[in-house]
Amino acid sequence: MVKKRLIFTLLYDEGYFMLSRNFRLQKVGDLQWLNKHYNFQRIAFSIDELIMLDVSRKEKNLERFCEHIKAMTYGCFVPIASGGGIRQASDAKALLNSGADKIVINTVLYDDTNLVKELISTYGSQCIIGSIDLKKKADSFSVMVKNGIQELKISASDYIKNICNFGIGEIYLNSIDKDGTGQGYLLETLELVDENIKTPIILAGGAGNHHHLLEGIRLKRVDAVATANLFNFIGNGLPLAREALIAENIALAEWSQAREIKLKDYFSQDSINA
Repeated sequence: MVKKRLIFTLLYDEGYFMLSRNFRLQKVGDLQWLNKHYNFQRIAFSIDELIMLDVSRKEKNLERFCEHIKAMTYGCFVPIASGGGIRQASDAKALLNSGADKIVINTVLYDDTNLVKELISTYGSQCIIGSIDLKKKADSFSVMVKNGIQELKISASDYIKNICNFGIGEIYLNSIDKDGTGQGYLLETLELVDENIKTPIILAGGAGNHHHLLEGIRLKRVDAVATANLFNFIGNGLPLAREALIAENIALAEWSQAREIKLKDYFSQDSINA
């Protein structure tokens, strides 16, 4: 049986991790805060993947973001995907060289299809996650790019079908309306994915407790559920959520906590905090 996945998404902005609500950002804390409140020695055994997205609204500092990715790879043995602001092949290369296992692309799916094809050709489909931000309008959905500012003049269903035809490895399907609300996923977004599309779907936007995660991950069309809610899953929130999903017979990987990784020394490096 193919295992389903529980994914934790971290939103990064100029050295800090952020809480997002409908794409409005609130600063929460830096790496030390994250380690103190999430105890990544344990979290690493509670998630299947970690996604780190640079959501900075100003000019992005790729070098500094890469340093934070390196810090997370030091303390988290699960696969890490990273993205945010990838505009050229060298951006993707820098993220992967910093320890990311996959890259996440969004705006370039629309702006630069040649780059998308180049990345897939260079690194393989399994390395590329296509992030799609959706906003509900009456009885339809709009695809939003550039941090949710620009609306594309194409139907959401056609857009999803087009990027799947590129050979994208996975789709990160995110609801702007439910983002950060903790009120549960907007499951209607799944109706936009043609039943003939076999690309794995990561459902995101709105999870605030394990009941929401369960509601999403139970669906046949969903391969993974993600949450970026820093407050609702603080402390033991993620370990307890995983235990609850396994108790409901969700096919998640199970492993024992075979080792501990001390992160505090790494997180205190001057190069990270500068």
